Amino acid sequence: MASFSVVNNVASANAQANLRTTNVGLNKALTRLSSGFRINHAGDDAAGLAVANGIRSDIAVMNQGVRNANDGLSDLQVKDGALNNISTLLDRLSTLATQAASNTTDADSRATLQQEFGDVINEITREASVAGLDASANFSVFVSNSGANGIVSGTIAAVGTTSSSLGLDGLYLTAQDAAATAVMAVASAVGVLGQVQGTIGALENRLEFAISLAQSQIVNKTAAESRIRDANVAEESANMTRYSILQQSGIAALAQANSSTSAVLSLLR
Repeated sequence: MASFSVVNNVASANAQANLRTTNVGLNKALTRLSSGFRINHAGDDAAGLAVANGIRSDIAVMNQGVRNANDGLSDLQVKDGALNNISTLLDRLSTLATQAASNTTDADSRATLQQEFGDVINEITREASVAGLDASANFSVFVSNSGANGIVSGTIAAVGTTSSSLGLDGLYLTAQDAAATAVMAVASAVGVLGQVQGTIGALENRLEFAISLAQSQIVNKTAAESRIRDANVAEESANMTRYSILQQSGIAALAQANSSTSAVLSLLR
């Protein structure tokens, strides 16, 4: 049997409770649509937020790692360019020494050749110094937070100061036998230089592969974070429409419930 009361309006209380729930859902849908995020507060998904924040931190590290790798690659390319120049200069030394080793070359010509030979050696030393190749150096680039596996490293041997490490010290062209010795010494220097070029080339290739891997990981991790953190616009649009309709019907129901109490007064007439 129905109960009529002017003290407690149960229907109104139910309508208010439902309307409050509807307003919470509507506000959440509007917040997600306006921000683009499914998780705007820790309470939205505490576990998901922790995972998403960890992924976002990884992405930040890898973005900087890519910049580090590109900086390292630029430095190696500077050294690589200098080594190519030095290789060309060694070719010139070989040409001069070969010319001086011929018995058809007279003493005056050998003196001229010796002058250029010394100048070229000095230029090799200068270029090695300018490019930072006049001393052995450890090369290390932090690419990702994967411990030791996140670092691309190696040792670049000194091209030298440079005549000493290339074995060019004490060479001269003023005698035919000495010039012949210089030809062999320069050929050996080409081999030494090639080893350094190989080291730098290998580091360049490693950095390029590391950049490619990091960029792929950034894309995949960004997608993973998006799946956790970002709002599904289609879903939230449907939620907004549903809660908007429920809000309107809830307000109408609340008004009806409030007016039902006054109907009880008609029994007293």
